[in-house]
This record gives sequence, structure tokens and C-alpha cells, in this order.
Amino acid sequence: MRDVYDISTHICLFIIIIILLSERCCCIDQKYIDCAPSKCGKQNISFPFYIEGEQKPYCGVPGFAITCQDKIYPLLHIPEDNQSLLVEEIFDDNRTLRVSNADLRSDTGNNSCGAIRQIARNLTVRGDRFELIKDSRLVLLCNCSTDASLSTYEFDHCDGTTYLVMNGNDKKLDAAKRLCKLRGEAPVIMKNDQVITSLNYSTVMRRGFFLKWTATDCRECKESGGRCGMELDHFQFLCYCRDRPHYRNCTTNVAVKKTSKVILATVIVGASFVLMICLVTIICTYKGCGNLFTTFLANNTSSDIDDSASYFGVPVFSYKDLEEATQKFDPSKELGDGGYGTVYHGKLKDGREVAVKRLYENNFKRQEQFMNEIEILTRLRHPNLVLLYGCTSHRSHELLLVYEYIPNGTVADHLHGDRAENEPLTWHVRMHIAMETASALAYLHKSDVIHRDVKTNNILLDNSYTVKVADFGLSRLFPTAATHVSTAPQGTPGYVDPEYHQCYQLTDKSDVYSFGVVLIELISSMPAVDISRSRNEINLANLAVNRIQKCALDELIDPSLGYKSDPVIGRMTTSVAELAFRCLQLEKELRPTMDEVYECLLQIQAVDESKNAKPQPSPESENAVLLKNKTFPASPVTVMDNWTSSRSTTPSTSEF
Repeated sequence: MRDVYDISTHICLFIIIIILLSERCCCIDQKYIDCAPSKCGKQNISFPFYIEGEQKPYCGVPGFAITCQDKIYPLLHIPEDNQSLLVEEIFDDNRTLRVSNADLRSDTGNNSCGAIRQIARNLTVRGDRFELIKDSRLVLLCNCSTDASLSTYEFDHCDGTTYLVMNGNDKKLDAAKRLCKLRGEAPVIMKNDQVITSLNYSTVMRRGFFLKWTATDCRECKESGGRCGMELDHFQFLCYCRDRPHYRNCTTNVAVKKTSKVILATVIVGASFVLMICLVTIICTYKGCGNLFTTFLANNTSSDIDDSASYFGVPVFSYKDLEEATQKFDPSKELGDGGYGTVYHGKLKDGREVAVKRLYENNFKRQEQFMNEIEILTRLRHPNLVLLYGCTSHRSHELLLVYEYIPNGTVADHLHGDRAENEPLTWHVRMHIAMETASALAYLHKSDVIHRDVKTNNILLDNSYTVKVADFGLSRLFPTAATHVSTAPQGTPGYVDPEYHQCYQLTDKSDVYSFGVVLIELISSMPAVDISRSRNEINLANLAVNRIQKCALDELIDPSLGYKSDPVIGRMTTSVAELAFRCLQLEKELRPTMDEVYECLLQIQAVDESKNAKPQPSPESENAVLLKNKTFPASPVTVMDNWTSSRSTTPSTSEF
């Protein structure tokens, strides 16, 4: 008996050690690992910067890539000026860095043409990324008239021209500008009263100057133990933590790491629980209560599959089956990374290809979104809505949704993503995409559903370019008699209805605004958000309204569509731009309904007589078919009935 007791004790100690080590050793999010600070030469590189080729782009901000030349020199490329700056020092506390021109680092001569050429370039940086700190500057002058006031200055020669370099704070600078031609200015670091001569201005230039960056502050995330990054599709800041991405900081980690006492208490409680189980096991070994212990565990362990085997009529899959289908959620199987879950390509045992959405976490909020999407998709029947095949149990340790696999990517991919160059969408395909999406949204609104996240990333295309609207996690069931639902604004930057954002009142016109942005993307091939555009036009909606009001459609419509060469396409794209303009009105009362949008698109399509396009059926049609001679066969195993558009008779008013 003593031997058995010793063995049991050792087993218990081993289990305790495993528990203590598991906190450190398992389940570390891959993006947290990827975004660890890196080093180039003497410089530590971290958010908003990232080392191109060594770190993932989502570890920094677009436009802040660092090239580590020869693994020694960190270079920041300035596309506006087409030159590279050598990063000398990075000061995270005040978001400033000291840089110098990379072309001057190997130039040790005092009378350097290189320095003169750099001053003449007049460095330009984007105001939405960096700000030049011009406390001190060098001014380059040439072709100076002979004058006694300049006789004390030293002139230099380069490329057959005589130059004068002066301190920007020199009291005689204004007079010199009247006698000479101004060639350029360069920010530098020097004392205001420093005398500039032909012997020292190259040295001053190599000392560099200061830039201040304007990217999101990372301090809150870092202080909580996270590593900063970006969700690139939506240009949204994320805090990558050991468990998963968070939006601002590692709140769970902060709570756990507040004090060492909390950690100690957690360990003691966990160890006590394990010891209790071990003690019960020892007693049961000698008292014959093994069956009782087994029964206790069986009754108190969450099941992977519900007894009901379905939710709202959709099949329930086991977590194990879906894990096998996606090869243990292999990163190479990722199809996309959404706002609250990652989607993987998988293949079921019966041969069906599926898309499996894996929610980031299993908590009360996620379970609401999980059940919400299931309920909405099972009550809707339309050929342009993605099919839901099933899900895991809500008691599973991970929440998974299983959809039909749509193989041809998203509309965003084809407009301005990876497929844009190789598989550009023709105007006629884009027009069908607009009509099918409008048909689906009009049907949703007739079924008392607001999508709330309409965007080109949520419009999928199959191999025949048929639309499948997806991602209903944020959708709302809309009370029939209600004028709006009061709820906190959610959605994707660039697509969110401004009135909804300001007034917290969600209506079906919120989807209309988002669809207006989609229409502009279809005619312009531009992304909804692009920080490379001017400050007031980062949002495509603002850019489009501005161009349409100025009658500058040439600056909006993608010329590759044949806008100028084909009169029919010219009329159609212009009409779609006008329709989008109506959808993008700031006041919701001025926007059309989705039914009106759909009817307007039908009329625009009728212009294309050369293609003999048949009118699109109403979204209320019993067998809605939106492309000529096209049918929509049901999936081999589907939870949808024949396509109908019956209005919901059981609207829900539950608040998310």
C-alpha cells in the first residue's frame, strides 16, 4: 500500500508541474510570436516599423517598412521623394526618429557634391505618416550676383556651378536670396548660430535630422504585455497578445498580471484542486468507488456535441471532425481573417469542400454572435446568400461555423487585391455583381434583417462569378414596426453609415450607405480606405462625393473599363456613379431603399442592349436567377429549401 501511495503522489506532483508550465508553454498566438521586436544593426525595430522580409507586414503600419541593408543599415524608404533614409536613432517615448540621407553615409569628404545634390532635392514626406521637424535647416543658393555683403562667405563648386550653403537662421539670408537663386532647403540638426562653411556643411548633413511619426500610439498595448500590429484589410490597430488579438490592450493578461499575489493564489487553487482529485483517486483505488468517480466526470464534463444534434435545423459537427477537415487549422489553409474569427478551407469526410470559421474566443458575446449568425442564415433562402452547412455545439471548447466553400475569392480580391492584375473584372461582370448583391440585400431587408457589415470583402464569388453575400455575425433581426434599433455602431471603417456612427440608430439605410461604397469600388477599382490618398479622401466615400460634385468622373472611374471608348459603358458607369451618390447621402432620408437601388440597377442594365441582357428577377421571385441561362443547383447536403423569399413572421428584438 505504501508503494501505491508513493506512485500516486509522484503522479500528482507531475500533474502540478505540467499545470505550472502550461501557462508559459502552450497556446501562444502566432501573431504575438511573429511581432516580437527585431534588430537591424544597433537599432531595435518595433511597431509602427517592421523589417521588410523578416517580419510580417501586420506587425507594423503600411508605409513604415524598414529595409535592413547588409543586416547593418536600417533604411526607411520615402516613396514621395524616391530616396532612402538611414535610421540613426528611434525614440519611442516621443515618437521621433533621427535619420540621415543614406547616400551620404559613405561620403567622408568635406567638399561634397553629394551633400549639395541632397539639399537641392527638397525632401518631401507625407503629412499623414511623418512630420519634418525643421528647427534648423541648410539653404542652398546659386547664381549669386557679386556683392560685398557676401564676401565673407565661402562658396563651393559642383557640376560646374558655384553654390553657397547658408544656415537657415543666418541674418543675411533674406539679402542673399535677393542676390542668388534659391535651389533647395534641407532639415538638419545644429545650433542656430552655427557658422556654415564649405568645410562643415557635409558633416552637418550626415548628422541627419528629426522626423516625427503620426501612427497609432503603442504604449497601452506594450504596457499590458502585448505587441502592436495592424489588421491590414480594414487598416485597424490590433494588440497581439499571448492568447489572441485584442483591440487595445491585453485585458486578460493585465488582469492576471496585476500582482504576483494573484498568480500565487491561482497556482495554489489549481494545485489544491489537482491534489483533491489525486486523493479521491487513491481512496477509490482501495474503496472500490471507481465507477462513482467515472460517473461524476461524465456528468460534469462539457460535451462536444449536443444531444439535439442540430441548432435551428442545421447539423452539429464534432470539433474533432472539423479539426481533421482543416488539418488542425493549418495556417496554409487560411482563407481570410475577419473581425472576430479566422476562416479556413477544409474537406469533410464525405468529400464536401467547406469554409470553417473559427471564432477567436468562446465567451458570452461570441456565443451571441455565433447563435445570431446561425439563426439568421437558417431563416433566409436566396441564391446570392452563402449556405450554412452546420456548426459545432455551443458547449464545444471552440465555436466553429461551417459554410459552403466559395472558390473564387472576394470581390475585394478581384478589384484591388491579389487577383486584380491577373483576373481583372470586366464592366459587365461588375454590373452583375452589383445587381446580385443588391438583390440579396433587398431580400434581407424584406426579411427584417440588416446585414450591418456590407463590404467587398464579404461579397464572395464562385467560379462563374455568381455573388454569395457572407458574414452575418453582426447582422440584426429588425422589428417589423420599428423605425430604427439603438445599438453601438459596429462595422468596417470606410463603410459605416456616418449617421449611424453619430446617432447610434441602426436602420436599413445603413446597409444602403455601405452598398454605395461598394458601387464606387466597382466603378473605380479603388479600396474603401487608402492612407496613401490625401487626408480628406482617405475614405473612398469622401473622394467619390467630391469628384461627382465637381463633375470630375474622369478622376473616379477606372479607365480600363472602357468608360471613354465605349459609349454604352460610359452611360452605365455614369449612371451607377449617380446612384452611388444617392446612397452616400449623409441624411438617411435622402437615400433610396435597397428595393429602389435594385430597380435602378435593372434600368441601368437595360441600357446594355448590345448584350441582349434579360432583366433581373425581383428578389421576391420564387426561383431568383440573376445571370442569363444560369441555374443555382443546391449543395449535395444543404440546410436550405428551394429558393423563396417569405417574409419573417417572428422578428426578434433582442439587443446584442
